[in-house]
Amino acid sequence: KTTNTRTHFHKLSLKPNIRRRRRNMEMIKAKWVSIVALAAIFLVVILVPAAEAVTCSPMQLSPCASAITSSSQPSALCCAKLKEQKPCLCGYMRNRSLRRFVSSPNARKVSNRCKLPIPRC
Repeated sequence: KTTNTRTHFHKLSLKPNIRRRRRNMEMIKAKWVSIVALAAIFLVVILVPAAEAVTCSPMQLSPCASAITSSSQPSALCCAKLKEQKPCLCGYMRNRSLRRFVSSPNARKVSNRCKLPIPRC
């Protein structure tokens, strides 16, 4: 009878261990979900202000003036400024006084040479 009692006692003692392990696994999963959620929130907080940091000013495109008004090659600074001002281009196209510069054939050539597609507004 001693053996049966030990076996029965051993089986009973496994159930709390299994429950404890399941609880620990659930806690670990919850911690990982929390970490991933915090990482996602952190990325949103960091990246959203970076996208909004562009100041729309047509004067920022002044390095492109000679390339747009003539057939000269755009400079590296012109391409950099054009890419920086990309979120603003639709606003420039809606402005009557700026539209002729931004959507002119030479402006399209500059955009192609800078490898920046013209946005569809």
